[in-house]
Amino acid sequence: MADVVHIIGNGKSSGYFDHSCEGVRITCNLPPMAIDNVFATCMVDFKMMRAIQEGSVQVNGHWVLGQRPKIHMQKHGSFYIKHSKQIREFYTELPKYVKTYTEFNCGHMATHYGCNKFSPKVCYMYGFNSIFDFDVSSSTDLYMESDRSDTNNNRLVNNWRGIWPQMFKEFSDTEFRIYHKHTNSKINFPKNVKIIVP
Repeated sequence: MADVVHIIGNGKSSGYFDHSCEGVRITCNLPPMAIDNVFATCMVDFKMMRAIQEGSVQVNGHWVLGQRPKIHMQKHGSFYIKHSKQIREFYTELPKYVKTYTEFNCGHMATHYGCNKFSPKVCYMYGFNSIFDFDVSSSTDLYMESDRSDTNNNRLVNNWRGIWPQMFKEFSDTEFRIYHKHTNSKINFPKNVKIIVP
């Protein structure tokens, strides 16, 4: 258990993270900046595994891997052996309110994992721009190609946003504090969520 967990996503508001803060730090895919004392980086996609395997991307530190990376590791034994010391665990839990692993993005998994594992009193979230804006851009886009067409962005935000209110309700004993540049959320938050505008 930990009183405080910080989830650092890859959206533009990740820059609000305070490097002097205390608590467990969990990052997503390729962290948008250098962050010390990270408990683990969460990854959920085949494309991240392929990029690491081919050497075009390097993710340092410990990892927590979702269902699709687990499948990739099972198919590529030498890759698994090479990185096994980095893997803290495989986290394959899919909440009942999520249809498939495709809808359960890295930010979702990192937040769910952090709350499930540590039962924090407070969970701070940074870089979750798609909750507020039509913006699914990610610092990972600088290293790997992603489909950022309006059609695909619309599909993603519609799939992703509906998961958050249910996740916040699932962890009703945790207070979520989400950093963003404004408070105009595109979803209705339960009472245990606060928006912080620095």
